[in-house]
Amino acid sequence: MPLIEGAAPESHEGGPVGILLIHGFTGSPKSMKPWAKAAVERGYTTAVPRLPGHGTSWQEMNRTRWTDWYAEANRALDELIAKCDTVFVFGMSMGGSIALRMAEERGDDIAGIALVNPAVFTKRPDRFLLPYLQRVVPAFPGISNDIKKPDQDEGAYSKIPLKAAYSLTELWSQTKDNLGKIHLPIIVFTSADDHVVEPENSEYIMEHVNSTDRTQIILADSFHVATLDNDADEIFSESLNFVERLT
Repeated sequence: MPLIEGAAPESHEGGPVGILLIHGFTGSPKSMKPWAKAAVERGYTTAVPRLPGHGTSWQEMNRTRWTDWYAEANRALDELIAKCDTVFVFGMSMGGSIALRMAEERGDDIAGIALVNPAVFTKRPDRFLLPYLQRVVPAFPGISNDIKKPDQDEGAYSKIPLKAAYSLTELWSQTKDNLGKIHLPIIVFTSADDHVVEPENSEYIMEHVNSTDRTQIILADSFHVATLDNDADEIFSESLNFVERLT
């Protein structure tokens, strides 16, 4: 199946420190490639996988589940571990959820995590209906391109596939229940004005992880897809300074 422009996975061979960059729900590697480029310019080895069902069509995504997305992220992590001395995981939105789950289950393999607008729950009123709606309604209107900066495109779907969305809530539930297992260094970037993920998610994560090295940075001039927004340079510089400090 043809890929959305910019949705192809990407990797770069650099130095002995590797960074895995995981995109968000219904999104694609396109949203993470500028962050990866900044890491490459600092000499890091990078991998930006395309999660199953993403970057093609929302119908295909409805045939995938969170375990498929998580398995691909783990495969990419294993590849980085095989060629790097130290590995970090960066994630945006659902990519942040996956990074948190990896930190819970594979903390010994990861040196630290950097998250942009991660989610472990939602306050949307229709969340209570999702278990039933996903059986009869294929999709809802999309949540793509919540970006304040003009003329940006994250390469995401125009619709939310509901079976996949319901599976995402299962990932959230497991991740939220196990945040106390995380002891890794963590830096979280939170957009003050986010129309997709409630900023309270970041606050909850920061309060419930057991990391002694934890930092939260508020992004004042970006919406949800902050890696393509006005505060992108701050995300890139602060996250890579985080890596440099820890290595």
